Amino acid sequence: MAPVSSGRVRRRARGSKRADARARSAEDWWWDRLAPRGSGYHLLQADSMLLVLPDLEPTRARAHRRAPRRAPRPLTRGPTAAAKPRVKPRPEPSPDQGPDFGWGDRIPLEVLVHIFGLLVAAHGPMPFLGRAARVCRRWHEATSHPSLWHTVTLSPPLVGRAAKGNLKAEKKLLASLEWLIPNRFSQLQRLTLIHWKSQVRPVLELVSKFCPRLTFLKLSDCHSVTADTLVMLAKACHQLHSLDLHHSMVESTAVVSFLEEAGSRMRKLWLTYSSQTTAILGALLGSCCPQLQVLEVSTGMSCNSTPLQLPVEALQKACPRLQVLRLLNLVWLPKPCGRGVPQGPGFPSLEELCLAGSTCSFVSNEVLGRLLHCSPKLRLLDLRGCARITPAGLCDLPCQELEQLYLGLYGMSDGLTLAKKGSPLLTQKWYHSLRELDISGQGFSEKDLEQALAVFSGTSGGLRPALCSLNLRGTRVTPSTVRGQDECRSDSCLGTSGELGLGLGGSRS
Repeated sequence: MAPVSSGRVRRRARGSKRADARARSAEDWWWDRLAPRGSGYHLLQADSMLLVLPDLEPTRARAHRRAPRRAPRPLTRGPTAAAKPRVKPRPEPSPDQGPDFGWGDRIPLEVLVHIFGLLVAAHGPMPFLGRAARVCRRWHEATSHPSLWHTVTLSPPLVGRAAKGNLKAEKKLLASLEWLIPNRFSQLQRLTLIHWKSQVRPVLELVSKFCPRLTFLKLSDCHSVTADTLVMLAKACHQLHSLDLHHSMVESTAVVSFLEEAGSRMRKLWLTYSSQTTAILGALLGSCCPQLQVLEVSTGMSCNSTPLQLPVEALQKACPRLQVLRLLNLVWLPKPCGRGVPQGPGFPSLEELCLAGSTCSFVSNEVLGRLLHCSPKLRLLDLRGCARITPAGLCDLPCQELEQLYLGLYGMSDGLTLAKKGSPLLTQKWYHSLRELDISGQGFSEKDLEQALAVFSGTSGGLRPALCSLNLRGTRVTPSTVRGQDECRSDSCLGTSGELGLGLGGSRS
């Protein structure tokens, strides 16, 4: 029995050698297809990928490949056994064809930069460009293009709640920025810093030295921002015209010093309301920013109980080119103009006014008239939470092309005396231009709402209504009125540029 078992083992071993030979020949064939001999590339097999890399040492280009072996001799059991035919070797490419370079060299650099630009626009330049630069020389050259670094967001990773861990993360990122900013940020235009607690000054110093084209700076949840840092940045970056300081601890003296240096070219300013906001508004009222177009002051979700007194007429004189004014979630009081005081110049270029708040507002028809008596270009009016505004006061406004009107009262109309009539005045005035209307929580009667919505059921002067979004949540609207609007929508008489959205639910009884 021993000779028989040894013969079986011997045959099994020969069979395994034959299988290994076939596997090696198939592997060599694929390697020749991916990196042909003489192409200047070699293959590197990683854990989960196969990389085609340029050959840095031509003399050792194919050192990683095993030398080809002769085909194994066929097994014969006797003189009548037929020999297995040998596989013909793959013919070598002719000299006329030339080397077959990789696809990376066939793609123009401009196309590769455009592809990377699409990824950067969707996900930002970091960390994608840093990782892509390590693939090959071609990718490194594409990722070095300054056009891919126009907009950058820098945020150190948060390490739990430990202050020491966050400090180490900031220092580690700063070490990378000391090389990255001088070599990549020459055309940087928009910079956002998030969650920087102690290393804001070194970062802004690098930006002031190597980023002369900076136009927009946002500091979100940042600390240790000093006046000399902002002034240094304003002097170095002559194109800087937008500053966003939402939710950052910045002293009013730093902001005032910055506005005194760069106020003549400032276009946009975002602030978080605090006890120091009064000093910043005082600088604005001193006409330090005559070119200002966007001004936003907000408190976030935590409303500040201290009211803000805003002199409307003085702001109109100081910022005559204002296009967007947002006072979000603020309790603010307009400074009385007094008797015999002439009316202010208004905001002739204003296109958006947002006075939305989560608490009861002191904005009335008289205050709204003082703000908008000279604003014919207004397109968006957000008065959510302003329960004292009536349809009659809105109809007196000079704007004739209003597109978005928000009058919703979300859970704050209890105990208030609301107007029961007047909604048809709104729809009749802006029938041709109104695209979004929110009257949720208002106290209009069923008949009044039916008359208001009936305006959108037909055409006036051959014009179809532009309304495409309607919020009636918490109102006295009836199902029949809504059904009529739905039928009109199906007949293409309403919402020519989109479908009509009805926010129902919780209607008043």
